[in-house]
Amino acid sequence: MSARIASGERLYAIGDIHGRLDLFARLIRLIRLDGEKRAARRTRIILIGDIVDRGPDTAPLVERLRDMSARQRDLVVLKGNHEEIMVEALRGDGAAFRHWRKFGGDATLRSWGVPEEAFAQPEADILVAARRLVPRAVVRWLARLPIMFRSRDFLFVHAGIRPGVALDDQERADLLWIGKDFLESADTHPAVIVHGHSIVEKPAFLGNRIALYTGSYRTGRLTAVGFEESEQWVLST
Repeated sequence: MSARIASGERLYAIGDIHGRLDLFARLIRLIRLDGEKRAARRTRIILIGDIVDRGPDTAPLVERLRDMSARQRDLVVLKGNHEEIMVEALRGDGAAFRHWRKFGGDATLRSWGVPEEAFAQPEADILVAARRLVPRAVVRWLARLPIMFRSRDFLFVHAGIRPGVALDDQERADLLWIGKDFLESADTHPAVIVHGHSIVEKPAFLGNRIALYTGSYRTGRLTAVGFEESEQWVLST
């Protein structure tokens, strides 16, 4: 692949973590060891979104990332569709709350201490407990996460883009939720799109896009792709 990142930098893009703090800690160690074997360069770590839900450790993972991002300006945490709907739910949107719970929100609520017996209560009561136990500062932090990051020929975004639409004209919903319309497109995009959201068995390098998400919460595989100049390589738990 001839596409390049910005000169003088090294990037590591990490796929959807989904509450697996254990895998994230292991992958960060692999990234550190990998970097020590290479020439010194400014290094950025980019999380491609969906840090929350499904896995057991969303609360400690989010707290660790909040702390890391406060201390490390070269950590970029992008927003995924799970962060988007979590924020909507915890701001009191009942429909979003029901939707969120269907695809992993209960695991997140348990990680913040919502007791098991609470889940037998009416949904409105569960939402009250959730809003009490998940700190407002966490909701604000998740709400403010950026949607995309660009480095020269590569665009990092959670789900993908709408083919044939200029980057400045992309709909937020597509950037966070798009599926087969993007995945099945052979179009040449304005940049090589590096994304998660849709599970692949191993990272897929497809010319117009790179897919990172290897099903972390259910496979035990959290994957990063390293970028330097025009080179890419894979690290995985």
